[in-house]
Amino acid sequence: MISKYQIVSLLIVSALFFFTSISSATTDYSRNTGLSCKECHVKAIGGSPLTKTGEKFLNGIKIKGQYRQLNETQKIVRFFIGYIHLIIAIAWFGTIIYVHILLKPAYALRGLPKGELLLGWTSIIILSISGTLLTIARIPKWEILYTSRFGILLSIKIFLFLLMVTTAVIVTFFVGPRMKRKWKVKWETQIAEGRQDLTIEQLHSFDGKEGRPAYIVYKGKIYDVTKSKFWKDGSHMTKHLASHDLTDVLKTAPHGEEKILPMPAVGKLISMGEKPSKPFHERIFYLFAYLNLLFIFLIVFVIALWRWG
Repeated sequence: MISKYQIVSLLIVSALFFFTSISSATTDYSRNTGLSCKECHVKAIGGSPLTKTGEKFLNGIKIKGQYRQLNETQKIVRFFIGYIHLIIAIAWFGTIIYVHILLKPAYALRGLPKGELLLGWTSIIILSISGTLLTIARIPKWEILYTSRFGILLSIKIFLFLLMVTTAVIVTFFVGPRMKRKWKVKWETQIAEGRQDLTIEQLHSFDGKEGRPAYIVYKGKIYDVTKSKFWKDGSHMTKHLASHDLTDVLKTAPHGEEKILPMPAVGKLISMGEKPSKPFHERIFYLFAYLNLLFIFLIVFVIALWRWG
């Protein structure tokens, strides 16, 4: 015999089948796109016949940012490619940030350092290849690049990277060689005239690395410490670097100016008031240098939005 409790339970279950309400569940599609149920269903409450977008999703086209289906081996390969991509990006971005904030771009006015060029172009090539492979592994349809939030952010990141590559091409093959030629002519003229006066920005080119002279400034005069055994590769006791004004630093040193004055004086430091105007190619170089710094912060911002926004 059926008890009254069983009858009540049967009525409740039946009501769940015959009476519907607006669902608060988050579907896989909605979770990835942020769209409401009516984007895939004819009725806003869902569960009704599908729209064209819903049919596409159901049939596996998944145009709104789904992952491409990969087997276990492909996932392992993707992981290592992503790891290399991340390491190279950190090395490249970190170098640019260090150079632009600490060393200042002026250190390259005499010519782009070979080490930086090698690192930069190696990073560009590896990031281009690994980034392409990761994009293919992530996106099954190219339309995702402009129809999903993930795709749009990825497109922005790719666009910023291509801008950085464009500036690298211009600086490496056009601006850099021109700066080197202009600097050589200017330098030879100054030597012929018996002077080597430099601004603080120009001084950064004389860091003692890669065969460049090592200059320091003390009390407004520029001294050549290239041949000093205490300034090997432009570094003094691993604490102080050439191409800087060491007037204040000497006050805390264990020795006095007697170690600096015997060094060859090659010119004087030009004050900011005497600073000459930069030629066009130098202005372009500075513009691209700081644009690249901006692009890095924008790319990191896009990644932050992608992961945690």
